[in-house]
Amino acid sequence: MFKRSSKWDVKAIILVALIGIIMGVVYTYGFNNIYNLAKLALLPTGYAPVMDMAFSGLWFMAAPLAMYFVPTKGSGTLGELLASIVEMVIGGQWGALTILEGLIQGAANEIGFFPKKSRYEKFSWFSVLTGAFFASLGAYIPQYFLYGWYKYSVNLQVAMFIAGIISALIFDGVLVKVITNLFDKIFKPEIA
Repeated sequence: MFKRSSKWDVKAIILVALIGIIMGVVYTYGFNNIYNLAKLALLPTGYAPVMDMAFSGLWFMAAPLAMYFVPTKGSGTLGELLASIVEMVIGGQWGALTILEGLIQGAANEIGFFPKKSRYEKFSWFSVLTGAFFASLGAYIPQYFLYGWYKYSVNLQVAMFIAGIISALIFDGVLVKVITNLFDKIFKPEIA
């Protein structure tokens, strides 16, 4: 029987680290390649920057997965931070900036669960979708300034923002919740 540990111990730290490592590898060798191909396909249209946000929800998934398996404060931030460090170390295309983005995205994702421990343990649709929304917002704001998105037309900025919200809700919200619901159904974990 699997138990979801709601307190920090060696098992919880190892589990969050494993989630971070696995997701960092998936980000680098899976999601980055899909993103690059999609962005390349849109280059002639002038809307290639929309891909910066259309796939963004894929890169937020380590945080809610970590919060599901270790339902306690900080697990999402740590899981996403570790994923971003792994992504950078094994050749992620955004370099050291990935670490800052991972930290922000993980912490923003926890807004849907914070401050009540019961929200982490329940892992409700509301908490997951709220976390996904704030992760998207947390990703968009620094990139807006760091990458000079403010120089884009208003239409493009709005398209990017909307694409980011939709992406986060679909991938970081719905997909993660469906995965964890399946895990609940198969393994029926208890909270320790």
